[in-house]
Amino acid sequence: MQDLKIVVKEIKGKCDTMKVGDYCILRGSRLSIPEGHHFCFYALQSILPLIPAKQRKMDEPNDWLPNTWEVECPDPKGQVILRVEPIPSQ
Repeated sequence: MQDLKIVVKEIKGKCDTMKVGDYCILRGSRLSIPEGHHFCFYALQSILPLIPAKQRKMDEPNDWLPNTWEVECPDPKGQVILRVEPIPSQ
């Protein structure tokens, strides 16, 4: 299972919960947020459906997932762009 980092890449609108560069880490099924930081639950829900797929091996030739790494928060006023980044195995 691939570990992932979910980062706030861009905020095109107004978001009072997060700022660019905020992130959370997903290791297996364990989610962690750095101490003293926040991650919006509503933004997180926009990316949750992709997580199991992003954690699996993607080797199908016609699979669209290897090219899809960004998701927009569902809040139309925030327009927060989240980026999923794979964490290299140690």
